[in-house]
Amino acid sequence: MDNNDILRRIRYTFDFEDSKMMAIFGLADHEVTRDELCGWLKKEEDPGFKKCTDSQLAIFLNGFIIERRGKKDGPQPEPEQKINNNIVFRKLKIALELQAEDVLEILALSEVRISRHELSAFFRKPGHKHYRECKDQILRHFLQGVQLMYRD
Repeated sequence: MDNNDILRRIRYTFDFEDSKMMAIFGLADHEVTRDELCGWLKKEEDPGFKKCTDSQLAIFLNGFIIERRGKKDGPQPEPEQKINNNIVFRKLKIALELQAEDVLEILALSEVRISRHELSAFFRKPGHKHYRECKDQILRHFLQGVQLMYRD
């Protein structure tokens, strides 16, 4: 899934203003300007569009986890340089403090039914024999379900 689209969906779902988005980046010890943020939130066809890199999305998601759950003791995790749907899914699950049943319920809101075993395969390490790549469609449905659950 496109990083800019993920950022836009999270912003819409939780009704974050520009200042709140900038503060979330700040929680992960990364400063962004309003111009950078606005460029990431624009559609591709807009002239001021800027591509959100994997690292920038990872920084935002780390900040989102801190925003929702608080800062953990010790050194903060380094943002990933390369990010995929499985990492995004995992970080959102952590930020929203969801258990497997909660995730399955959210997916059901967007009319997707998967088993608990299929779900756990998304959160395994890539080398594990039961690891499964999270396709765009699953992440898109999860974000849609989160929106249905958290947005009035």
